[in-house]
Amino acid sequence: MKTVCGFWLIGICGLFISCKNGVKKNNPYFSLTDTTALRLPNSTWEEILTDGVYTVTREASTEMPYTNEYWDFKGTGQYHCAACGNLLFSSAHKYDSGTGWPSFRQPAEPDRLLFRKDFSAREERIEVRCRRCGGHLGHLFYDGPSPTRQRYCMNSLALKFVGIKESKNH
Repeated sequence: MKTVCGFWLIGICGLFISCKNGVKKNNPYFSLTDTTALRLPNSTWEEILTDGVYTVTREASTEMPYTNEYWDFKGTGQYHCAACGNLLFSSAHKYDSGTGWPSFRQPAEPDRLLFRKDFSAREERIEVRCRRCGGHLGHLFYDGPSPTRQRYCMNSLALKFVGIKESKNH
């Protein structure tokens, strides 16, 4: 009986946690077309972003490899900033880097990203941020495929995929 109750309690807690992280909060700054720069305090972002998106984009956290939503996702479309909607990457430039995170050869448009040196690890890295909202997305490495040799290694929680609707001729 104790085992059954224990599993039931774990299931209820897991449901509560997944619901809390999965609830979409009202984000009036999210737009797939507006490119106006946003300069908002983290307290505002904390109110409108889900916990996971906030932790990655505002606190520069990193997801675990091979457990995130887009690492092996193969949909056709565009990847936007999960915080503000800024266009970041195209599925045409996505590839399997073998790292467990979504990786891209190049951005959809180069002026949509910001770069800065990141000394938080044992080595110097290049941090990639969204130009519109300043949110942390991931890192840029120079070990990618030709011709760019670039690997934009991104966090799935920092991305919002928008699929291209295929028109059907009847």
